[in-house]
Amino acid sequence: MPSTAATDWLASVEAALQRRDPGEPEFHQAVQEVLESLAPVVAARPELREHRVVERLVEPERQVIFRVPWQDDQGGVRINRGFRVEFNSALGPYKGGLRFHPSVNLGIVKFLGFEQIFKNALTGLGIGGGKGGSDFDPRGRSDAEVMRFCQSFMTELHRHLGEHTDVPAGDIGVGGRELGYLFGQYRRITNRWEAGVLTGKGTGWGGSRVRTEATGYGNVLFTAEMLKVRGTDLEGRRVTVSGSGNVALYTVAKAQQLGAHVVTVSDSGGYVIDEKGIDLALLQQIKEVERGRVSDYAERRGTSARYVTEGSVWEVPTDVALPSATQNELTETDAIALVRNGVTAVSEGANMPTTPEALRVLREAGVAFGPAKAANAGGVATSALEMRQNAARDSWTADRVEDELAGVMRSIHDTAYETAERYGRPGDYATGANIAAFERVADAVLAQGLI
Repeated sequence: MPSTAATDWLASVEAALQRRDPGEPEFHQAVQEVLESLAPVVAARPELREHRVVERLVEPERQVIFRVPWQDDQGGVRINRGFRVEFNSALGPYKGGLRFHPSVNLGIVKFLGFEQIFKNALTGLGIGGGKGGSDFDPRGRSDAEVMRFCQSFMTELHRHLGEHTDVPAGDIGVGGRELGYLFGQYRRITNRWEAGVLTGKGTGWGGSRVRTEATGYGNVLFTAEMLKVRGTDLEGRRVTVSGSGNVALYTVAKAQQLGAHVVTVSDSGGYVIDEKGIDLALLQQIKEVERGRVSDYAERRGTSARYVTEGSVWEVPTDVALPSATQNELTETDAIALVRNGVTAVSEGANMPTTPEALRVLREAGVAFGPAKAANAGGVATSALEMRQNAARDSWTADRVEDELAGVMRSIHDTAYETAERYGRPGDYATGANIAAFERVADAVLAQGLI
């Protein structure tokens, strides 16, 4: 099939999806970003069109939406909405986090679940793709309120889970506290100690060492591999990071371990520039212990740091930019500013933080770009390693987990790089990652018949 015919057919798939699922712009964006890479594969492999593999991949296997009633500390009844989208299980049980945030809706969960299919495929660890969450906001809620919400949420969700079926983890708004309450309720309802049903657990009760750090660590390791191909490394590089949550904190940590000079973090109120370099211990104290803001960091850091409420963190001159906050945070205007200021690499720690327009600017400028489905796969990779430990009733040392994680990230980088070269797009990690992941999932879908 000619390449133009492949492109036209993929465009028809996308158009049909947008008609069927209106009002889900993030999901449409995620699908578009993958489909625009696939024309060479579809052209070379007519069986993909014949068996409607692409149409099957963009339609979730199962979508669960449910009511979550809970009681606040004043005795009032609250109602939230829960979601679990089990997108594709061709390679293994559904795997993907739970997000508790007011912005959560079906379109957001589908975007995250669709990305998860390909991210998980790239790890090579035998896990499918899914995602879930709720529009519940844990910020400002007491521990008792969060517990009651989590127990109600799991009371409904548990019937869809299992270590061989669907294995959630944490995401935005779902950390160790929430996972503990969720696991406790699952255990209470099922009367089973099924450690492999949730990942990101505490290390004292089935969790893996380095899981907390893994997404941030993995993105920096992927960045280092991209720079190595270009004959350089992170030593002495000026690095900007967005966000100040779990991913951002451990992005800062690993970048500093590799000799980078990290000068920014941010939150929804603004960003900090610290020309001496981010004081990680102080930042962790404020964010993880005190649950404070980056403005508090600036106040306590001294004259080297200043807090900025206007503009974008991407206006700060940098060698390497690591967006680690949320989707679509890095716009076309931001990308133009980064290129103008001499950025050489951008790698996504968050899920789809770079808009399509921004990605085009970075590509045209020759900036090394690490797409989220490759660069931030360290978290889910370590979750799969946690599942392996749970299956063996084993607990690995931190050094072993870090070694395994580094190996996975090198493999993901090399797979994306080599696939891009094979399809005539050298250095285009986004295209390479999309095609490599798609081929792995598509081959499994074809092998298992029409299901």
